[in-house]
Amino acid sequence: MRMRSILFGATAAMLLTGCEKADAPAPDDTDAAPVEAAESDASAAPHQYADWAGQWTGVEGMYVTITPSEPGRYSLEMQSDLDTKGTYEGRDGATGIEFERGGETLSLTASDGDATGLKHLAGKKDCLTVKTGEGYCRD
Repeated sequence: MRMRSILFGATAAMLLTGCEKADAPAPDDTDAAPVEAAESDASAAPHQYADWAGQWTGVEGMYVTITPSEPGRYSLEMQSDLDTKGTYEGRDGATGIEFERGGETLSLTASDGDATGLKHLAGKKDCLTVKTGEGYCRD
C-alpha cells in the first residue's frame, strides 16, 4: 500500500509539473517595427552623391540630370554630345557616379570647370567631369 501511495504521488507530481502555465516571452521592442518601414520609399535611402541631384549644364545644349532612385543608384538623363542623348543607370562608385554608355564604363566625378577641358566652363567651381571635353557645371 505504501508503494502504491508513492507511485500515485510521483505520478500526480509529474502530471502537475507538465500542466504548469508557461510564461510567454515579453514582446521585444526591436521586433515591433513594421516590415513596411524597412521597405519604405527607395529614393529616401542613402545615396553617396545625393547632393549632386538635379540639373547640370554643359556647353552647346549638353546637360545631365541626376535623379536618385534605388539605394546607391541614380537615373542619369544626358545629352552628352550633339548626337548622343539617353538615360543611363548610375551607381555609387569610389570617386563618383559610375555608368555604362556605348559599351564603356564611365564615371561622373567632382571637378571644377578647368578640369573639364572646356573653355566655356573654365573658372566655374561646382562641376562634374566624365572625361576631358565632357563636363557639366551648376554655376
